[in-house]
Amino acid sequence: MQDAFQVILSIQELDIKMIRLMRVKQEHRKELSKVQSLKMDIRRKVSEKEEEVSILREKIREGEARIQEVSEQINKLESQQAAVKKMDEFNALTQEMTNASKERRSLEHQVSDLMDKQAAIEDLVVSLRESLQSTESSSESIEKEITESIRKINEEGRSLLEQRSELTQQSNPELFKIYERLLKNKLDRVVVPIENRVCSGCHIVLTPQHENLVRKRDRLIFCEHCSRILYWQESSENLQEGTAKRRRRKSAV
Repeated sequence: MQDAFQVILSIQELDIKMIRLMRVKQEHRKELSKVQSLKMDIRRKVSEKEEEVSILREKIREGEARIQEVSEQINKLESQQAAVKKMDEFNALTQEMTNASKERRSLEHQVSDLMDKQAAIEDLVVSLRESLQSTESSSESIEKEITESIRKINEEGRSLLEQRSELTQQSNPELFKIYERLLKNKLDRVVVPIENRVCSGCHIVLTPQHENLVRKRDRLIFCEHCSRILYWQESSENLQEGTAKRRRRKSAV
């Protein structure tokens, strides 16, 4: 059983390394995604603002065209007014000219506001493009570094998998199956030693009877609290205690 445990412990060390590598890889991917999302967000904003500028330009063109129409209408009314002889017709044309002039002033004010808005958005587009260029320039090296880190992680992962495959062939099939099931559930160490009558996985104190069962090493013993596989690890303290007991027995003889 002890030899079988040693093989599983070796496999576990490889698995823990792979789990850590996968977590680092996930963090790298998140960083890469953030950089790419930032660039996409700026591009989207540039596109949206350029569309706004295009719409404003169209509205300005329509406003200027209407101003031109109203101006021509005023000129026509002035010509008609110069030709009329009746006061009521003159006053009616004057009223039309007044209304047309008011409309023209309102249109000119609207067009002016649209032009101011267009200028402000165009300035923002310039700023966004500069920000995009700066982001793309600074992120290029970051993306290369992250991509290279991921490549190295994949390479190390393949090496660990090869080592694991070799050890798996040497493992006890039944013990390995139990180990893999526990590992899948916890994604952490699942074969752990007892330390001072405490499960080193969940750090809960075990009963003396439970500790004695683990010490015997004749079958699998699981932690009553976290279901991890427990094993007895000979520490220097345990070895000294064992040596002292043997000496006391010899002295008694």
